[in-house]
Amino acid sequence: MKCKLFKVYLWGMIVIFPLLMFSLTENYFPNASAIAYFPPPLKQIEDGVNPRNVTCTEGLELVLKQSTGNPACVKSSSVSKLIERGWAIHVLPDYTADNNNSEIFSLGQYEIETRTVSYFDESLGFLAKPSATGEFPAIIMIHEWWGLNENIKEMAEKLASHGYIVLAVDLYNNQVGTNSEEARQLVTSFDSKVGMENMNSAISFLKTEYSTESIGSVGWCFGGGQSLNLAMNNSELDATVMYYGQVSSDSEKLSNISWPLLGIFAEEDKGITVDSVTQFETQLNDLGITNEIIIYPGVDHAFANPSGDRYAPEESKDAWDKTLLFFKNNLK
Repeated sequence: MKCKLFKVYLWGMIVIFPLLMFSLTENYFPNASAIAYFPPPLKQIEDGVNPRNVTCTEGLELVLKQSTGNPACVKSSSVSKLIERGWAIHVLPDYTADNNNSEIFSLGQYEIETRTVSYFDESLGFLAKPSATGEFPAIIMIHEWWGLNENIKEMAEKLASHGYIVLAVDLYNNQVGTNSEEARQLVTSFDSKVGMENMNSAISFLKTEYSTESIGSVGWCFGGGQSLNLAMNNSELDATVMYYGQVSSDSEKLSNISWPLLGIFAEEDKGITVDSVTQFETQLNDLGITNEIIIYPGVDHAFANPSGDRYAPEESKDAWDKTLLFFKNNLK
């Protein structure tokens, strides 16, 4: 008898309870049916979905786990914090076929020369400098999550033509990602300690080879965060520029910065939110660090990449002009 009753109870839990919950949902949560639900990211990949096409349930955002590189769906409000903690990294679009560098980032007055230099272990950097004799300030340029590609090398040439010795560093040991999956593998295998040693060696190289008296740094996205990390861990800089790089809430580390900082961010960036940037700016002000924080409205993360599909020409040109003026005022 007890066995029969248990079977009836079990059958009710399997069939009737779900129907009852559906009825309650329809009656008391009429908009619930409009919410799009999707399988977990790994299940989607197992079913043949390309990792970059994984879709999250409405209200969740897609990020990549720093430890494994696997996609994960998390609450929108948590994205910025998870990225800052190093648990997650951005998901970025692939390059487009277009490269608009020449249209936006015009050359300066100097003719330049370029060469490949060995500055740290087996890492080969791209160095661009004026052909003219004389002393010039130096700038460490740090690539995006793609690596030291042709886009970054061209940016180094553009910047050098304005009267700077620019060393575009390679934090990926001579590897370059050509699509999101390759870039994901590179950034998740990045060793931050080795990366810091790499950038410190780049500064030492410039001081030794060119006896430069002032040095700045600039980076985009992954490189923007590394530009800030370099500032917090090396006292030999004179100016820092970061384009939509991960900000820090560590007041102790930020207090190591004793020179001006220019931060360029995007209003629509879900990984580095306006709130987190505002808090970052407040901390800099509280610490007495000279800074200029710019948040461009209506654009998303990576808007200044002329080879990306989030590229915003007008905002990119304005940001570049501000970058040139910032370096001129603080390095020359």
